[in-house]
Amino acid sequence: MKNVAGIFLLIMLLASLNASAQSAKVPPLKIVQSNGELFRAHNLPMDKPIIIVYFSPGCDHCDILTKELLRKQEAFRKASVVMVTWQPVEIVATFVQQYQLAKHRNIYVGTEGTSFFVKNYYKIEHMPFMALYTKNGDFVQRYSDETKLPALLQQLGKLN
Repeated sequence: MKNVAGIFLLIMLLASLNASAQSAKVPPLKIVQSNGELFRAHNLPMDKPIIIVYFSPGCDHCDILTKELLRKQEAFRKASVVMVTWQPVEIVATFVQQYQLAKHRNIYVGTEGTSFFVKNYYKIEHMPFMALYTKNGDFVQRYSDETKLPALLQQLGKLN
């Protein structure tokens, strides 16, 4: 019986180490963009830092974040920005059109639908949420609640 308990504990330890290793890299997310195309994490260019933003098109704080991101686009041009929501593609398309996001080649916007993979991966409770990764896909920092872009920009500056 002790051997079974020991093996179980060993399996649990290895599983938790594996989960920690997974969280240190960009998650294998996939979103449907406003044009209906599927976009996956492995499609991201790996020559610049990555910012993952979880948002809702109807969220006031998310709108403020998007406007601020576009105002400071020159600084964010050095990164790939993936904006993920659970809202339907039609709502994503309206959001993309409203902010003219399609003309920014480094911004990828889409829906994960009801899979909630990204939301569950990061255990997101408040929006907007952001996660910053290096150009090699290594996790740097997460930003949640009332995210302050200056802190993100400062960290992003260190990566370039």
